[in-house]
Amino acid sequence: MQRKNALSALALAASLVCLSVPAHAGEKIWISLGDVAFGELQKLQPATRPTASVAVSEAQLRRGEIAGLATPAAALKGEKVHLVQIDEDLLPTLSEALHENQHRCGGYMHHASERDGRRALDLHAAGSVNARILTDRRSLATRPSYVIDQQTVVNPMLSQMQASNIVQTISDLSNNYTNRYYQTSGGVNASDWLKNKWLTMANGRTDITVEQFTHSGWKQKSVIATIKGTDNPNEIVVLGGHLDSINGSGTTETTRAPGADDDASGVASITEIYRTLLANNYKPRRTIKFMAYAAEEVGLRGSAEIANSFSAAGANVVGVVQLDMTNYKGAANDIYIFTDYTDSAQNTFVTNLIKTYLPTLTVGTDRCGYACSDHASWNAKGYATTMPFESSFSGDNKAIHTANDTLANSDSTGAHSLKFARMGLAYAVELGSDGPTTTPGNKTETFTGSLSSGQTKSFGPFKVGAGGTFKLSTTGTGDIDIYGRLGSVPTTSTYGCKSDGSTATETCTINVTANSDGYVLVKGYTAGSYTLTVTYRPQ
Repeated sequence: MQRKNALSALALAASLVCLSVPAHAGEKIWISLGDVAFGELQKLQPATRPTASVAVSEAQLRRGEIAGLATPAAALKGEKVHLVQIDEDLLPTLSEALHENQHRCGGYMHHASERDGRRALDLHAAGSVNARILTDRRSLATRPSYVIDQQTVVNPMLSQMQASNIVQTISDLSNNYTNRYYQTSGGVNASDWLKNKWLTMANGRTDITVEQFTHSGWKQKSVIATIKGTDNPNEIVVLGGHLDSINGSGTTETTRAPGADDDASGVASITEIYRTLLANNYKPRRTIKFMAYAAEEVGLRGSAEIANSFSAAGANVVGVVQLDMTNYKGAANDIYIFTDYTDSAQNTFVTNLIKTYLPTLTVGTDRCGYACSDHASWNAKGYATTMPFESSFSGDNKAIHTANDTLANSDSTGAHSLKFARMGLAYAVELGSDGPTTTPGNKTETFTGSLSSGQTKSFGPFKVGAGGTFKLSTTGTGDIDIYGRLGSVPTTSTYGCKSDGSTATETCTINVTANSDGYVLVKGYTAGSYTLTVTYRPQ
């Protein structure tokens, strides 16, 4: 992870490369950065002016709301993101200023050119041509139903997951390589090792491929393992973490940068998800991709190139989860969901997954700022992202980016990482088990409207056939609740299923054992608009 907090005793040393890439005096580079980092840059060089700046509203920070999935919030305060061209050798000084004055680092993305940087900013700009294109694309792209209905598949697997396997992967990565910095032989060798590990685990399954993604401009490769979907392979679910590590006091071939927590722990959690799915011969309907990104610590470079390639190919990525640091419990809650530069609807889904499958865990929310980890690369391309983190923003592991980022200085049992692995497996199976949006033989009906606070509206009957499901979902604005029932119109106290969260994004499902009449009740808990989708097998 691009580190946010620093020990005062290590601040000067750690800051020297926290945001930097190898310095080459006079070489110009393009970066985008948030208000905080830009303010520090202007203190260092008062004459610095951005080539372009865009205002990012609260609604845009929560990417799912751009497409009108919640109350418009364009007037709410967000932040600005700026594009600047600077000398590459200024980055260490900027990093030092962020550590000393803001007690954080991170907050910037590297861009290959001015054109790429402008495109990145334009996707955040309310009313821009590219933002409208992005909104249109998201409204037409696959939005999962977020129905949670795979308990019989998920629960047995959760009990098979082992913290000891996670500990072994963390140990292998952090002990066997001097560092995994993106330009060192250790970084290259770690990528080769992980590719071979994931390939061996696949055990010759023809529906699984393991490959390295070669990047331009640096040595380390990203690693991607793919389980191809059976009947819905063009819809893709991504689980990622980053493979590289860094030592803030300077990273060369001989520097110790074990990166046990940042981010061997995330890669280890993903590896245990992958292992468990394979051990159960799980075959998803959607395609699932596991990614270990190169060069995260130097501007999210690896994930940016991968997300760019998927976007350029028109890939239908229905959801992305980023596991960046999972093995240090630095705050009261077990899992924190970062709410900025992520997707609000998917964040709610992940929170509901935890409540369903891991009910003893506590969930908090926080923010990590602009470009704090690889989810930002996917978010910038309009994909639904979620960033579950090991602690609050202020409670992260202070040993990261130093030689002390070891297993002993996080959780030597791997118990904290296991929570994230189990959450990630539930995410992979619940999204991976969905078939085509319109299943052959199913019927989908859509209704739109608006409700005042407390108002209800009923729909039906729908002639629902035995052996299928009666699936209900809504998107829209305000706070809309839905209730479903077979045989008669539901009420808010009598129903077969309900979904009454705090937004208009709701889903519920009823299993149908005999031909029935299905009914739906939609209620405006607060005033808002809705799109109701009803999917069922006709009689």
